[in-house]
Amino acid sequence: MTDETRTHDAQDAQGRTPSDFTDDAGQSPPASRPHFLPAGEASPSPGEQPGNDGWSQLGEPPGQGRWSQAGQPDDIGRPGEGGWGDPSGRVRQDTAVFGPPVGPPPPPSQAFGMGAGWAPPPGGFPGAAVSPRPAPRTSTMVILAVLVALLASTLGSVGTYLLTRPDVSGRDPSFTLGKAPSGSNSRPPDSIAGVAAKVLPSVVSLAVDGGTSAATGSGFLIKGGYVVTNNHVVAAAAPGGEIQIQFSNRKSTSARIIGRDPESDLAVVKPDETFGAPEISLGNSDNVVVGDPVVAIGSPLGLVGTVTSGIVSSLNRPVQAGEENSSDTTWLSAIQTDAAINPGNSGGPLVNASGEVIGVNSAIATLGRSAGGQSGSIGLGFAIPVNHARRIAEELVANGVAKKSRIGVTLDQTYRGTGVRIDSEAKGGTRPVEPDGPADKAGLKPGDVILEIDGTVVQDSTELIALIRNKAPGEKLTVKFQRGGQEKTATVIVGAAAVRPTPQPS
Repeated sequence: MTDETRTHDAQDAQGRTPSDFTDDAGQSPPASRPHFLPAGEASPSPGEQPGNDGWSQLGEPPGQGRWSQAGQPDDIGRPGEGGWGDPSGRVRQDTAVFGPPVGPPPPPSQAFGMGAGWAPPPGGFPGAAVSPRPAPRTSTMVILAVLVALLASTLGSVGTYLLTRPDVSGRDPSFTLGKAPSGSNSRPPDSIAGVAAKVLPSVVSLAVDGGTSAATGSGFLIKGGYVVTNNHVVAAAAPGGEIQIQFSNRKSTSARIIGRDPESDLAVVKPDETFGAPEISLGNSDNVVVGDPVVAIGSPLGLVGTVTSGIVSSLNRPVQAGEENSSDTTWLSAIQTDAAINPGNSGGPLVNASGEVIGVNSAIATLGRSAGGQSGSIGLGFAIPVNHARRIAEELVANGVAKKSRIGVTLDQTYRGTGVRIDSEAKGGTRPVEPDGPADKAGLKPGDVILEIDGTVVQDSTELIALIRNKAPGEKLTVKFQRGGQEKTATVIVGAAAVRPTPQPS
């Protein structure tokens, strides 16, 4: 026998053990004492010791009259204290722990919570059996009920803590961050959100199918139900392809080309339906200054209704798009912005803080493959000034073509000095200064070096062409030039080149 399972096994003189006796209800002494735990709690494991109210989690030592793990009264009391008597009037004990019994046994007593207590009569009774004295059952049941209630209350509190405390992983079923604060989604009209809310309903997305080629881009609705966009967005449909326009309410319709101008990279298309979309407000690009806040809206990479913001980074930035001397070569005197513009933004509006269009997003500068192959926005976007776009759109709606601004000179592409030099001799049968043209009438000669246009220093031929193309026919230019080491000034009235209608779908 081990200490944990030790039980009494005494016999009386007739060879009977306690299991041979019954109480006054005809029941044998209980084989084990019931033990109640809250739901989810485990029963005591072997090795735990019973405490004052049952099994304890803290390992209190056993007291008098408690139940052992074998289901019998413990034997750690003194002789006769609720133990079983043998014929000699002694109680079996571990003499190594308690020593031999001393003196005669005391009168029989009731073991706490276990019914009748067994002990020999005073002075002993050799050869005689003693019947157990019945114990008051009512008192025993009351005491048991109190113990069970106390035990359930204590372990119930422990169980509640164990169920609600955070586990070792940091999860807490009762964790909450509370309700979101109250607020409003209304924004001031001059905020970015306010500008976007005003402009978005007028911006559209274009999908072009040219059969062998396709393109996507953006545009915006103007007076008369027309849509302004870039020429390079719709060029694939010029031979007879299809154009689908999606509005901000996600409704779509087909559209046809009204006119396009490759040199300015502008085009006008007419959707079959506008679904009540409002026309956009056009601003004045001459009033734009560097540092003004701007918002770009379009469908980069097909992401309809994308809004980005930035500032005007520079003005009159010369941009040449396409191959030089090609029919689709574009020269722009552009508004530069750091608002994110990506493929698919082309043709969309660049607007000011009042929601007015100041430019048409048309081009971006990217890093070459040798610098990592980046092809998205790097903060260098370019927009056609709206004053130039306004004139081109009007002419395309009215005539299907737009006039090309010119001053009637050819430029020396081999010149590397300051400014831009007019050719000094004819090439390919073309005179350097067109006879009776705008430059000839202003007094410019072959070999003159143009230094400034309207106070803007000219650095190369691309910049000069872009500045001239940005002006409308009939506008005046103040030209500073150098001839024979001397600087001179002339006033040139911009002329218009003869134009041929661009091919349109039949």
